[in-house]
Amino acid sequence: MSSSKEVIINVLMVSPGLQGHLNPTLNFAKGLASKGIHVTLAIPEETRQRFQNLNNKETNSHHHNKNPSNIQLEFFSDGLSVDHDRSNDPANFFAFFETKGAENFSNLITHLKETDRSFSCLIANPFMPWSVDVAVSHGIPCAMFWPQASALFSIYYRYVCKTNRFPNMENPNETLQLPSLPTLQVRELPSFLLPSCPPYHKKLVTDFERILDKVKWILGASVYEFEEEIVNSMASLSRILTIGPVVSPHLLGKKESEDFDELSANLLTPEDSCLRWLNDKTSSSVIYVAFGSLMELSQKQMDNIAIALKNTKKPFLWVIRPQKGSAAAELSQEFLEETKERGLVVTWCPQGKVLMHPAVACFVSHCGWNSTLEAMTAGVPVVALPNWSDQPTNAKLVEDVFKTGVRMRFSKEKDEEDEVVSAEEVERCIMEVVEGPMAEEIKVRALALKEAARKAMANGGSSERNINQFVTEISGKLN
Repeated sequence: MSSSKEVIINVLMVSPGLQGHLNPTLNFAKGLASKGIHVTLAIPEETRQRFQNLNNKETNSHHHNKNPSNIQLEFFSDGLSVDHDRSNDPANFFAFFETKGAENFSNLITHLKETDRSFSCLIANPFMPWSVDVAVSHGIPCAMFWPQASALFSIYYRYVCKTNRFPNMENPNETLQLPSLPTLQVRELPSFLLPSCPPYHKKLVTDFERILDKVKWILGASVYEFEEEIVNSMASLSRILTIGPVVSPHLLGKKESEDFDELSANLLTPEDSCLRWLNDKTSSSVIYVAFGSLMELSQKQMDNIAIALKNTKKPFLWVIRPQKGSAAAELSQEFLEETKERGLVVTWCPQGKVLMHPAVACFVSHCGWNSTLEAMTAGVPVVALPNWSDQPTNAKLVEDVFKTGVRMRFSKEKDEEDEVVSAEEVERCIMEVVEGPMAEEIKVRALALKEAARKAMANGGSSERNINQFVTEISGKLN
């Protein structure tokens, strides 16, 4: 119980357990907590183990619980046993999450109300549309934390609300023109809109339309100055309050508080060996390669990237997450042997700190929104290898809107069933951003966006003003 004289504003946030959602949600929670808002963050029970592992590894520290006093973690079951492999049967997972997960989340809110916590707002996640219905049933005003680019919100909104004509989605080469966006090919749209998309992801898109009316605020994890025209073009349809970049304060040149540091960095202990290794490298010399927590490369694609890295003759840091299953791609011993003097391959690294390191020249990325934002906030040029969801659209934005990098082009290689990026294409794109005719321009642009990101989060900046406006509005919702 709080003994504070002033009224405490309680906000409830909810996030899926996926790292790509959890990290920005945690960073946003920290931002709200710094404004004196009390944040309760509700996350699936299966993530509890990761948080406990973190605390166990820190038993030597005198802080056993690293939660800042203004952020409280609560857990609810998604309806499946903790050790169930959710990635193996996503259809089943989504079905349970929507029914049992919603029920358990609602019970959690009831329990929290009984402990004298009334919430001024629920900040929902679009990948958990049912959480909005739960908030409405409890009479809690609802905001949506949009964890992708504002351009993606615009595309989804215009698609589900039918404000614009969309082409035949069967043909990847068909084009589409939307306000304030470059001409998009169907292959550059988010994969959730394509015919190949599985039904459980399609349902997220249709549910998105259903919940839009119930949401009072759209809080976008982008920076107004990055997507000014796009945000303005949505103002009359659905106003987006940009509150980004929702990245670790370290990336904004601020000191990261001890609280939640490793947690929001990656929910794993950092491998400082990466940073020590980078310290020995010259400025802007290292190619950093990482494809997020979900993307799995085919053996052919991994081989092509390896050949390209070898051919650039430049130092590289490559993060390859351990993959499950017999088909997991592996680097050849020959490659590791040939490049051991200038390459470092690790299973994880503190990405924010790596991107901020002066030795890093470019980031070869899957172009998930978190990684894209981190790269722009760090002023690092990007070489995009997009896979699914919002990544193809983000790669298009990087090349044609933000102009902070290039994207690789896929092609069919002989004897290959799926399209891959050739070794020549990987090498060409890396060299283009590192020392091609456009390299200087790309670097200047990347540094300009780094500056814009810092200004947006500083006093009086666009994101700071939007966060303050949101806080003022939810404070006024109290009876």
